[in-house]
Amino acid sequence: MKAGWIVCSAVFASALLAHEDHKGKPVTITGTVVDTGCYMSHDAIGEKHIECATACAKAGVPLAIVDGAGKIYVPIAADHKSPNAKLMPFIEKKVKVTGTAMEKGGLEGIVIKTVEAAQ
Repeated sequence: MKAGWIVCSAVFASALLAHEDHKGKPVTITGTVVDTGCYMSHDAIGEKHIECATACAKAGVPLAIVDGAGKIYVPIAADHKSPNAKLMPFIEKKVKVTGTAMEKGGLEGIVIKTVEAAQ
């Protein structure tokens, strides 16, 4: 019985660690946090849009980071938690984000490590 528990624990631990190994490159990006629904469908951005963007994000609309060149980075939920959680305090604000960038099928994603207000 004890040996079975050890094997199960080892399998569980290796599964957890597998999620920590993100394929991609370390990056630091600076950009504005937007809600993808309004940004993509009718270019809604800025201070006047904070209330709407917050309501959209709370309803499950994905947030993203748009850099100065217009490139959109979607946060990746590699930890199986809401990808919006780390960005909620920064909706429609400029941020500096560090993490691991990934691209697949034309989608630019980032596993966020840190996020802070940018100048």
